[in-house]
Amino acid sequence: GWMSDLSDFTPCPLPGGEGTGRYVRLEPIDWARHGEGLAEALAGTEAASLWRHVALGPFRDAAEIEAAFRKTQQTHGWRMMVILDADGERALGTASYMRLRPEHGSCEVGSVIFSRALQRTRGATEAMFLMADAAFALGYRRYEWKCDASNDASRRAALRLGFTYEGLFRDDMVMKGRNRDTAWFSIIDTEWPARRARLIDWLDPANFDQHGMQKTSLNESRPEAV
Repeated sequence: GWMSDLSDFTPCPLPGGEGTGRYVRLEPIDWARHGEGLAEALAGTEAASLWRHVALGPFRDAAEIEAAFRKTQQTHGWRMMVILDADGERALGTASYMRLRPEHGSCEVGSVIFSRALQRTRGATEAMFLMADAAFALGYRRYEWKCDASNDASRRAALRLGFTYEGLFRDDMVMKGRNRDTAWFSIIDTEWPARRARLIDWLDPANFDQHGMQKTSLNESRPEAV
């Protein structure tokens, strides 16, 4: 909070290391290893709609994805991650650490693209959990989520994951030929232990029946919903 003494605060290390969960594995994108797999999951006409709400894409093939991601990485310094299945064999999606402000202990998770195989699965939630957990473990104080205000699925996901809605940036961007209002969300370090425990409980196999259906939903245990 505004009263805390930050005279000893030092810049945080940059996030973006490997992370292994029960259902998925995170790795920094290595184009030689992951390029074709990412294209299989996220390129082509079938996948074009996945890119609707983000600045990048859509893409036809691996070469296009790599060129655009490398350029973004060089320009903005994003730390781009690939989400793989638990064995590290199959690419299922991507997400990036963005707006990195290590001197303030602040970063954003964004450009989150889940393949159809990853959407609405435990692995999708676990990937977001692993990315947040890694940032807070490095000493970050603030972890941001921003999305196109018209992207209802992203807004719902942010709240479900435990982010707090902070407000609307009106006429924020011209995105793919249209106006984008941007909704801002965050989790701060003091909130993370409770949010973390809630996500760990939800991800536990004991929370799912033999058909893989959740017994308790994250919406039911949302801080704001209580």
